[in-house]
Amino acid sequence: MRIIITGASSGLGEALALYYAMQGNTLVLIARREDRLEAVAHGCRDKGAEVETIVADVNDFSRMKEIGICLREKPIDRIIFNAGVSVGHSGGITPFEDFERLFKTNFLSIHALLEPIIPRLIEQKSGEIVCISSLASLFTMPTSIAYSSSKRAVNAYAEGLHYQLKPYGIHVMTILPGFIDSEMTQKNRFKMPFFMSTEQGIKRITHAIERKKIRYAFPFRFYLMIRIVSLLPQSLRDKIVNFTNFKKGA
Repeated sequence: MRIIITGASSGLGEALALYYAMQGNTLVLIARREDRLEAVAHGCRDKGAEVETIVADVNDFSRMKEIGICLREKPIDRIIFNAGVSVGHSGGITPFEDFERLFKTNFLSIHALLEPIIPRLIEQKSGEIVCISSLASLFTMPTSIAYSSSKRAVNAYAEGLHYQLKPYGIHVMTILPGFIDSEMTQKNRFKMPFFMSTEQGIKRITHAIERKKIRYAFPFRFYLMIRIVSLLPQSLRDKIVNFTNFKKGA
């Protein structure tokens, strides 16, 4: 199996690479930090996988398109769009520069890489596209407007791709995790509900991928809470959001 993973130098990307590192698998790992990427690649090779590394910033869209053109020269079994950033939780107006960076990294970079690859997947009539979104995309807190908005855009994009590519035998999946121990969540300075270890998170993500879940949100209790709050009258939602922000110290 040939698997492409973006944001593979740390966090969930690193853990996913090591999970799929086994004899018979070829991994294409993309990240901007060369030293850390090579360390991950070395660990994957030790487990028997063939590994190709591509040092690139996903925000360089021209470079992403070039990489996509090169990648389509060989069959692609699975591509996992994991690269993502956050500016943390803070009050006040999010600077435009931060908003732009989040949308470029979390959303636009996906299509920049995928656009030249899609014709290859259609031609081979197979392949899996996995977008790592977030439960934060389902309910936007005032302290994470840019992040939640960028991830909600990912949901809409993946939903449309699912309908567009399903007739060609291509599976598009959206994974919406809660708080998982990673480089991103380690920046948070508040108690994260239903916090999971990296191992627990990867187990849930990979299980959903193997079952070809079109949309998978977890942990279920956290997802259920978000859904219930979303159905409440606006006045009650306002009180819950204000109380939650107070608990965060925002």
